[in-house]
Amino acid sequence: MTSAGRQRFKLLALMAVFAMPLLIAWVMVEWRVGIPEQRTAHGELEPNIPPLLEWPLREPRPEHEEGDWILAFDCSTACEERADRWWRLHRALGREAPRLTRLRIGAANGPLPGEILGQWDEVPTWQRDGQLWLLDPRGEVVLGYTGDVDPGKVLDDINHLLRINSDNPMEAELSSR
Repeated sequence: MTSAGRQRFKLLALMAVFAMPLLIAWVMVEWRVGIPEQRTAHGELEPNIPPLLEWPLREPRPEHEEGDWILAFDCSTACEERADRWWRLHRALGREAPRLTRLRIGAANGPLPGEILGQWDEVPTWQRDGQLWLLDPRGEVVLGYTGDVDPGKVLDDINHLLRINSDNPMEAELSSR
């Protein structure tokens, strides 16, 4: 191979090095090859549920710390078991536990640590027995779960949301890397 041939080969190889990622990305997008189909949230999005301030709860309305995420759950049936399950989940959050408040709706007995109580003034049409909702610090429903959801899946969702919505912007930047 002559010197000119080697130079052309080097130029073509350099162009291929820069063009190959674009070609691979195009193939992945066009033919849906290698793109994950899984979703990260285990709960369902609940856009039709109003914010917490509009929920038909009896006065005095339960108060929570400003900036806290809220894990609200209906406790109309099997209340002791549900309250204990979500208390254990809250404890499993570890150092992030203070960022979450549990709201038990329909409780007959006193609150567990880190929990506030509420009662339905009238049962809304969107409420289902044993349902669980995760609300952001503004009181908007982020995710909804059925009563028989695996607490581990809820814990995964909460950890993910707390990690990406950090109180400290520098911490959020570091954890996203």
